[in-house]
Amino acid sequence: MRQDRETLKNISKAIFSIWKFIYSFRKIILVWLGITIFVIIGISLGLDKKVITFMAIIFGLISQAFIGLLNMIALIPVVGPLVAKVLALPFYWLLNALGYFVSVIAIKKGYSRDVLNYRVLTIVFLVGLLVGFVIGKLI
Repeated sequence: MRQDRETLKNISKAIFSIWKFIYSFRKIILVWLGITIFVIIGISLGLDKKVITFMAIIFGLISQAFIGLLNMIALIPVVGPLVAKVLALPFYWLLNALGYFVSVIAIKKGYSRDVLNYRVLTIVFLVGLLVGFVIGKLI
């Protein structure tokens, strides 16, 4: 009987913690839900993917959805603050932006097959940079 009460107490604490998290981030969660619904509806209606992407990025920047997502990532114990720190580094964003600009130039010159391999390598490099930074800080 006593163990059942403790279990119920622990479950109620967990539910309260989840509710508190959702309540604290309710605006960001609603914004991301809205962006997701917009993208799904846009794709199902056959809108141009560039228009959908542009509108989602503009809405995300205006509503500060990306900063809210970064804040939620930073709440993950031990690893979260490190991941948030890396994702906030201007160097990280500069490398990714440079990759996109080089991709556009290469596609215009007719190297579309090579761009796919290049982008995969760039994403692997950026993820490796992130994982390396986190492991380096933990050790």
